[in-house]
Amino acid sequence: MNDAMVQEIRTYADNGALQVVFGPGSENMDQLEARLGVSLPTRGNEVTVAGPAPHVAVAVRALDSLYARARAGRDVTKADVDAAVRMGQDETGAADPAPALRTRKRVIEARSPGQARYINALLRHELVFGLGPAGTGKTYLAIAHAVALKLSGAVDRLILSRPAVEAGERLGFLPGDLREKVDPYLRPMYDALYEMMPGDEVLRRLEAAEIEVAPLAFMRGRTLANACIILDEAQNTTPTQMKMFLTRLGENSRMVVTGDMTQIDLPLGARSGLRDALETLDGLDGVAVCHFTHRDVVRHDLVTRIVKAYDARDRRLATTADDGAGPGSTDGRGSHRR
Repeated sequence: MNDAMVQEIRTYADNGALQVVFGPGSENMDQLEARLGVSLPTRGNEVTVAGPAPHVAVAVRALDSLYARARAGRDVTKADVDAAVRMGQDETGAADPAPALRTRKRVIEARSPGQARYINALLRHELVFGLGPAGTGKTYLAIAHAVALKLSGAVDRLILSRPAVEAGERLGFLPGDLREKVDPYLRPMYDALYEMMPGDEVLRRLEAAEIEVAPLAFMRGRTLANACIILDEAQNTTPTQMKMFLTRLGENSRMVVTGDMTQIDLPLGARSGLRDALETLDGLDGVAVCHFTHRDVVRHDLVTRIVKAYDARDRRLATTADDGAGPGSTDGRGSHRR
């Protein structure tokens, strides 16, 4: 039976690396036990993994992965433990190992099977759609990929964009010139850049136009060659805006489009350009679509549970709508406003 209680003894030759895996006060082992419902008694260089068979298998894979990380001279943090568990829980087995994305300030690695598939798609395709809830890393990894491409010389420019949906209504009430008015909508992209490069380098590259952070409207009429171009919050584009953006792709360029179809801020009844593009480009060569779920949320564990609860709520509403009841019906865009 899959739930049979089993135990497996693992022996690790490098005691120093094993101590790194344990963490201060064995806090990493405590985290593994709590996450997987297993016990991990240790004796010297031996770790006994005991518990339900499926959980033991995940714990062994996580331990082996963390040990290899420590042997390579790298630290093992609580976030690394969480990532090792997520990777060990991959039910499909379809997530090929993904290379790390190297930026000036940090090395960024996949922390879930979905993230690993996403990074591989970014490396292999000219146009990638990353779809899913907040906290799954879809925008952060896209920007890390873009920064890595720029630093390696693979592209000359980074162009990061978002639709400023509310700006049309409130722009006049905000202080400053046009760029200052729309900057609040682009702040998350700046934040990601500053996590990957020193602040003075970000400013220097912005001034030299090697990095451009601009609202979607600034893309019209341009052909963007030798660039990595990212469109975030794409669910808030119209079909016309999305077509305009996708056709900006020039020679030796890569494009990433991210969005969450449950977070549409368009007027009631307006069709999302993201949904329209996914339907129009379905099966097109050179295009990859990566879907994230609550299993890929890498923020606070409570965020994972919140996203999971909303997903369950949406499934209940969808079932109610299919049964013909009014309260569960969608708003004409195929999603509910959050």
